[in-house]
Amino acid sequence: MPQRTSHHLHIKTVWLLALLSFVLHAASNLDFDRLQKSLVQRWGQIPVRLFSDWQVLITEARNASEADKLKRINDFFNRRVQFSDDPSTWNAPDYWATPLETIGKGAGDCEDFAIIKYFSLKELGVAKEKLRLTYVKAKIGGSSSNVSQAHMVLTYYSSADAEPLVLDNLLNDIRPASRRPDLTPVFSFNSDGIFTGAAAQPTGPVDKLSRWKDLITKMKAEGYETD
Repeated sequence: MPQRTSHHLHIKTVWLLALLSFVLHAASNLDFDRLQKSLVQRWGQIPVRLFSDWQVLITEARNASEADKLKRINDFFNRRVQFSDDPSTWNAPDYWATPLETIGKGAGDCEDFAIIKYFSLKELGVAKEKLRLTYVKAKIGGSSSNVSQAHMVLTYYSSADAEPLVLDNLLNDIRPASRRPDLTPVFSFNSDGIFTGAAAQPTGPVDKLSRWKDLITKMKAEGYETD
C-alpha cells in the first residue's frame, strides 16, 4: 500500500512540474530554448549564465507591480552589462544590438541598454504605449555644463499625459524627467512610431528609422516574436 501511494505521489509530482513548465512557457512570448541555442551557437557557453539569470528575472517579475518591474529590469542590466562603445564592441561607428547580442557580449552602449530594457519590460507585460526609447542631449559634467553629447535612455509614462520616468544606464535610480535637468529630449520612439516634441501620439512611422528595421529583422531571426 505505501509503495502504491508513493507511486501516485511521483506521478502527481511529475504532472505538476509539467503543468508548471507549460504555464511558464505559455505566459511568455519568448522561445527561451530557441534563443539560448542561438546564443550558444554564436558565443559559446560563457554568456549562458547571464541569459539564464535574465530568464529567471522575467519569470519571477511577471506578477510584480509595474514600479517593481521597472526597478528590477533597470537594476539588473545596469549591474550585469558593462558599458562599451560601438567601435570597441562591434568595430562599427553605430550599431544597435539585439537583446541577445547584448547578452552575448555582456556589454553595450546607451542604445543597447535602452533596447534590452524596452523589450524586457514588454515581455513582462508593460504596454509598449507606456515605453519610449528617447534620444537626448546629455550635459557632460552636470546640468550647468555647456558640453553635451548624444545619449539614449528609456522613458516610462504611467499615462499619456504623465511626467516620464527615466531609466538610464548612467544612474541606478529611476528619476522623473524633472529631476534630470542634464538631459534635453530630442525625439523618442517605440514600436508604434516616432514622437516629436510633447506629442502623446506618434507623429511618424518607426520604419523611418532604418536601424530599428534592421534590429527587428535580426531579432526575428534569433527567435523573438516582436510587434
